[in-house]
Amino acid sequence: MLSRVRRLPLWVAHLLLAGALAVLCLCLGGTAHDTLFALVSVSSAVAIAVGVRVHRPVHPRAWWCMAAGMGCWAVGDVLYTVVYDVLGSQAYPAPPDVAYLLAYPLLGLSLLSLARQARPGQDLEGVIDATILSVGAGLLSWTFLLRPALASVHDDVLGGVVSAAYPLADVFLLAMLVRLMSAAGARSPGFRLLAAAALVMLAADAAYQAAYAAVGYDGTAFDALWLLSYVLWGAAALHPSMRRLSDPSPAERDDLGAPRLALLAAASLLAPGTLAVQLLTGAPLSAWSVVVSSTVLFLLVVARMWTLLRRVREQAGQLAELARTDPLTGLLNRRSAAAEAERLRARARAAGTPLVLAVLDLDRFKRFNDTFGHPAGDRLLTGAAHAWSARLSGTGVVLARWGGEEFVVVAEGLGPRRAEQLLAELRDLVPRGQSFSAGLAVWDGAEDVDALVARADAALYGAKAAGRGRTRTAPAAELLSAGGSGGR
Repeated sequence: MLSRVRRLPLWVAHLLLAGALAVLCLCLGGTAHDTLFALVSVSSAVAIAVGVRVHRPVHPRAWWCMAAGMGCWAVGDVLYTVVYDVLGSQAYPAPPDVAYLLAYPLLGLSLLSLARQARPGQDLEGVIDATILSVGAGLLSWTFLLRPALASVHDDVLGGVVSAAYPLADVFLLAMLVRLMSAAGARSPGFRLLAAAALVMLAADAAYQAAYAAVGYDGTAFDALWLLSYVLWGAAALHPSMRRLSDPSPAERDDLGAPRLALLAAASLLAPGTLAVQLLTGAPLSAWSVVVSSTVLFLLVVARMWTLLRRVREQAGQLAELARTDPLTGLLNRRSAAAEAERLRARARAAGTPLVLAVLDLDRFKRFNDTFGHPAGDRLLTGAAHAWSARLSGTGVVLARWGGEEFVVVAEGLGPRRAEQLLAELRDLVPRGQSFSAGLAVWDGAEDVDALVARADAALYGAKAAGRGRTRTAPAAELLSAGGSGGR
């Protein structure tokens, strides 16, 4: 049996062995129960430390902090057995409470560290979501746990403070868990085990505190949940996927899916829901706490909507830019170039200024591709585009990729002679000693953009037929013959 356990993955072996101890613990009572209970919590802390040593995550500090938190919890369970079983003390609060309360900030900080590693930089959406859930949980905790605990402060100040500290610690741990869940990029088995461990622990704490506040119950009915939480903490650290748990998540990942939206909506409704329950049951109203929490929740929801609208605007801008530009060179694409040419045409008509359009075609580009490969061809296109863009920057001249190895230059306010000089300058900037042929057309003051492009394209054929590496200016529109000459 032991040899079979050794062949199992570490996390599975831990689930089986620690789970068996947990079941045995639930079957016993008295000192034996408390001793096995402490042994399971110790095994959880040890499992986390072993997981860090075996799997060596890139950022181990968060996991060591988690191991320290579970170690504090294990110390609390050991002290509980010694104080209440061995020494027979009935004091509250007692030394175990110090260890238990120290565990919460350590566990919470470990979750926060994992969240920051998974989402480096600012994560305003995750902070707002965590705050929304924390405010909602804080209202419930105040109404049903904190107020009853504080009501007994006049009888036992220290006991009331310690009783109030537990639900506050749970709210903090919940906030850090939400931060991690909103930031983690990989929903790996290790992540699911870790999230389940924290959620089960919070559920056990809330159920115990509610039962104790309502009827003064102080039994072991909720031990099964705490034991399950211990086992899951250890299994999460022993699973190999714990190495990827804090991998940076994609910035473009959709952060407001249906489950998350439903959870935020439920948290926002906790304030009116709490008031409704108090009205229906005749319990004392928490008027001011509901007012304050409702106001805070409303402002947080508005802030969340603002971040969502900002994200939508950014994505709309990115989509618009993608629709306008050529993905390889970053220049305007053919559709955007036609729109820009029409804009300059309208401006030239209104101002009575000249307008020229040139079609550029890299010479022998197919031969270049066949000789040096398509990646080299792509580098030639991007290199030419970047060099030309730098030369034309600030001039108002429109440069676009028309398709393939063809480009278009549109300039308002330039005459044909200056335009030819500009094209000669651009020809000298082509990388790898390559060149281009160009067809130049001067707008006649009436023709549309399509006709202007057609004349420039016909002139380009003439430039290639004449030997390439030159610019040919198209004849005036009324003199243009029906056919082109030569081939490319």
